[in-house]
Amino acid sequence: MILVDVPIWAAHGTVFAHLVSDESYGELHAFAQRIGLPSAAFDGDHYDVPERRYAACLAAGATAVTGVELAKRVNASGLRLRKRKGEKGIRRHVGVDVGLSEPVDIDLVASDRPTPDGATGAAAVVVRDRNGSFLVVRSIRRGTWDCPGGRREPGEDVPECAVRELAEETGLRVSAAELVVSGYERITVSDPSHWASARPLVQVFRLELGQVQPTLVPGDDVDQARWVDHDEFRELCRRQFWWPLAAYLLELAP
Repeated sequence: MILVDVPIWAAHGTVFAHLVSDESYGELHAFAQRIGLPSAAFDGDHYDVPERRYAACLAAGATAVTGVELAKRVNASGLRLRKRKGEKGIRRHVGVDVGLSEPVDIDLVASDRPTPDGATGAAAVVVRDRNGSFLVVRSIRRGTWDCPGGRREPGEDVPECAVRELAEETGLRVSAAELVVSGYERITVSDPSHWASARPLVQVFRLELGQVQPTLVPGDDVDQARWVDHDEFRELCRRQFWWPLAAYLLELAP
């Protein structure tokens, strides 16, 4: 069912309502497209609807509810994407297969705020060179193309993890000061022995290099590291769960 709460949330000189589905994101996107809401209005699990479009939502069949009821229904459906105030929700995957024993739920969030250290178990880096080429590595274990990254080791902080993983997988050596905090993944697992059970966040950084396609030396869990152009980056990675966040950060079309 499509639900919309009362437009009371102030921003950009007007007030907004939240438009959600308590059944599926597919239903929500189809409804938004039908009434002409732009894709930029989507915030991970809902569309922000300006007051002037509220009547159009009701006319198209959305059910009016209170904000409390809307939150209750979205939480119960499992479709709520959790984020901090001021962050941009990009996408929530429910029951996605990432090569574990069972499917997991994953939230993708764009943010310039570092993730809490105690809840962060891994880091990844989206790298672009001076001419706009992108860095990808091929995971031996998964057989997929990804951005460099991996789990934290004992005693290292999150930026140190990102710097180390980048060096180990590609041979590139950079300083933590060059990394730009850009977002995170939240991985929700049911297996208490999995690393993400205790530290579910993956900090995502951007790195803009001043060089043009510096030499790469694949290593540590990857069998290839390559520089690719815009189209090849999309083609190699667009089916990966993290792609919508990378596309948003780099202003690419998902």
